[in-house]
Amino acid sequence: MASSSSQNKPETINLNDTPSVMPEVWRPYFLSINGPVSVTDSVILNGETATAVAAGLCTPEDAKVLAGRTDPQIINESLALTIQCTATVSNMGRRLHVRNMEVKALRSQVTILQRLLKESKKESRGGQGGEQKAEGARGFLCR
Repeated sequence: MASSSSQNKPETINLNDTPSVMPEVWRPYFLSINGPVSVTDSVILNGETATAVAAGLCTPEDAKVLAGRTDPQIINESLALTIQCTATVSNMGRRLHVRNMEVKALRSQVTILQRLLKESKKESRGGQGGEQKAEGARGFLCR
């Protein structure tokens, strides 16, 4: 029994291929009482914005799924979503805090290096001592 080589090759997927029909856009923005929610609005500081965003998170498909659930199931799923959102916001806060600390450390290093460079320039104009300070600055960078 002869087998063709094309039967042994897996199907290739063209990642650049676009679907012939684009899915319908559900909602390009969240609509609050004051109009569309913009990037300057805060979910944390404004209850109306938070409500608009929370209401906008449920897609029509979600509404169909929730229609088949009992009230206790909906409450449990709502609590689970709230916990997930809270954890996400908390993680973002931690990451921002760590990034802020990194920026502060880098700023202090830049200040130290600028001071060392200034001292090195002064001493290099004055004589031999500049080489020792410059060496100290290089050692600081290698740490």
